Order: sequence, then C-alpha cells, then structure tokens
Amino acid sequence: MKKIKKILAANRSEIAIRIFRAAEESGISTAAIYSKEDRFALHRFKTDESYLVGEGKGPIQAYLDINSIIDIAKKAGVDAIHPGYGFLSENPEFADLCEKNKIIFIGPSKEILSRLGNKIAAKEVADEAGVSTIPSVKVSEDNKKNIHNEVDKIGYPVIVKASWGGGGRGMRVVRSADELSEQIEFAQSESKKAFGKDEVFIEKFLEDAAHIEVQILGDKHGNIVHLYERDCSLQRRHQKIIERAPAHFLDQASRDSICSSAVKIAKHVNYYGAGTIEFLFDKKK
Repeated sequence: MKKIKKILAANRSEIAIRIFRAAEESGISTAAIYSKEDRFALHRFKTDESYLVGEGKGPIQAYLDINSIIDIAKKAGVDAIHPGYGFLSENPEFADLCEKNKIIFIGPSKEILSRLGNKIAAKEVADEAGVSTIPSVKVSEDNKKNIHNEVDKIGYPVIVKASWGGGGRGMRVVRSADELSEQIEFAQSESKKAFGKDEVFIEKFLEDAAHIEVQILGDKHGNIVHLYERDCSLQRRHQKIIERAPAHFLDQASRDSICSSAVKIAKHVNYYGAGTIEFLFDKKK
C-alpha cells in the first residue's frame, strides 16, 4: 500500500476541518479546496495549503467539479483525496478518476459505490441480500408517460427521492396525483444542483416512520461489523437534526433484525471502510 503523506479534502467547512485535524494528528500534510464564495471560510485557513476550485462556477457546483479537483490534487502532489460526506463522497466516477490518476480515494471502491451510492441500485442489493424494501418505481424517460399508473399501484402518499446523494436534498412528499408531475420536476432540479445528477425515484411514503441508521465497519479481508443503531427521526426538511443512541422504542428482536440486515447488505457487496445503512421503521406495524 502506498503511504499517505498528503491528503486533499474534497469538501468544505467543518467537514474539511475534521479531516485536517485527523490528518495532523497522524503527521499527514493537508490541502484544501474552496469556492470563490468560500475564500474567507475557516477551512481554508486550517490547512497547510488551499486552492480555488471550479472558477466561474456556483458555490455548490464548484465542489462538484471533478476534473478541477483532480487537477488540483495533481498540482498539489497529494497521495489521497478524502471526500468527507455529501458532495462527491458517493460518486463512483470520482472514485474511478482518482484510481486512474493513481490517487487513493479514501472511501469504498467505484464498484461498491456504483451499487450502494445510488439508492435505486442499493435497493436492488438489499433485495438480493434478502432484506425487505419499500415499494418504489424509478422515474425515467421510458416510463414518464405511465408514471401515474405506476404510482397508483404503490398508493398515495408517496415521496420523490433523489437517487444520488442525501442530506434531504431532492425529496418531495406527494399526496395526490395532481401534484406528482410538478414535484418530480422540483426534485429533479434540486438533485441536479446538489449532486450533479437529476435521477429520482418514487417510493411509498410512510407516515410517522422512524429513521434508523446502523453504522458499519468493514476491512479488505471480508470482516464486517455493525456498531448498533441510532435514531435519526427528529428531522427538518428530511434532514436529521439530532441522533439518539440507542433507539429506545426498539425491542431486542427488532434491533437484532435491523443490525443483522445492515451486515447482510454490506457483506453482499464486500463493503470496506466506514458506512451507514439506513432503514425506515414503521411504528404502526
């Protein structure tokens, strides 16, 4: 394995600062990127060197400029790129380009990201692993004309979700057929701005469901463990505000089932690194 002497954080603000702090504790040099709007941001001054990224692009699009980030990484002579979370952290194209340029991508491989970074593909993995999923349908050019019929089969209310990324971006609850087309367009637009992709899907919306996350850790020898669950149900605009551990309302059987399901999914794709498997727990059942 190549020794990491210098890391570039492909992120901003407190996420980048956390990366710099961990690198410094390990004796590793760091480099930052910043958009024009972030030229006075704290993360730019908490690193050994910093570079303007995505010149001429918006404050979000700048951090999604894969080619610019790779060019900066080569210019800075870094050994590895840490994407943090959000932005390009689940983008298989970014991981692939890092590999092609002999830069370590601190995260799962492009193959794993292709299967789990995309929510539609991740649900297919869960199905293959024998873990139940919520009824859903992908929105594509092929089925746009029939999407109303597909959603009728699922039953309202439904929720439109961005296939890539997270953080509550590109999510819209739809309670009637009259709203569907408009909300799909809103979700696609928001997803495009946040993640650079406008792919969305529609899923049955569970009223008052608990949002449970299970942290997993895997190595490259096939060992995968879970670190139990946390309750992330307290949210604003589909973005969690507070995490509580453990989820006090789960009985032991439900807890064991959810945590073992997370490990099943991770093992199915030979996952390595740190990751989170997310579940919706229907309290009414």
